[in-house]
Amino acid sequence: MTRLDEAIQLCSENEKNWPDFYNLFLNSHFYVPIIAEQDSRINEDGALPLLVEANDKTYLMLFDTISRLTDWADKKTRYLPVTGHGITEMSSGNIYWALNYGTESQKFFEPDEISWLKSVVQKAKEDSDQQPPDNGEEPAEP
Repeated sequence: MTRLDEAIQLCSENEKNWPDFYNLFLNSHFYVPIIAEQDSRINEDGALPLLVEANDKTYLMLFDTISRLTDWADKKTRYLPVTGHGITEMSSGNIYWALNYGTESQKFFEPDEISWLKSVVQKAKEDSDQQPPDNGEEPAEP
């Protein structure tokens, strides 16, 4: 059981635990299966995520371990490691997310939920941009 599995279980027991789950999600690493040419180099700018169409919805598949990804796909599947923040910033439109699909603690994210997460990440970036840089010096006394 991973930390995300435990967080999802806690949320099912008490919905007040969702903020902790989202914080963990945004600060975790995930493996996103990608479409890649056999001979091409994989990099974050050039790789296209593998999107799955089901029930008239388009899903971005996310896995918190490589073994979960390869259980879902196969060992030859190519992937990129991406943070929850990165996934959130890059997502667009009417894409759904499927986290750990096929496991007992799978979670599906709706576009409205993803949009909300995007606003949380954007607000955090704006807040950090307004903070003075920490140069290691003590603040000057008045």
